[in-house]
Amino acid sequence: MDLQFIGIDPNTGGEGSPTAWVEEKTADLVLQGVKAEEALEALVSGTEWVAGHAVGIPAHETVIRIPARMVPILREACDVAERRAELR
Repeated sequence: MDLQFIGIDPNTGGEGSPTAWVEEKTADLVLQGVKAEEALEALVSGTEWVAGHAVGIPAHETVIRIPARMVPILREACDVAERRAELR
C-alpha cells in the first residue's frame, strides 16, 4: 500500500498530530486525528446516526479511512469549518 502525504497540522509540536494521506491505489483518504474527549465520545457513541446502524466506537478505531466517493462531503465539511473559523 502506497500513501501520498498531503499535509499535517501546522501547529504540531513535533509529536502525534492530525495528518492526511491519500492511498494511491484506491484514492481513499487516510486520516490520523486527535482522540476526542470523553464528552464527545459519549455523544458519538451513544447516538444512532443512521437508523438500524450499530452505535458505539470500536476500540480499534483511531485512524480512519474515508472512501474516495466521500471526498465532496469531506471538502464541504472543511469549507464549513474554515468559514466558521474566520468568523471567530
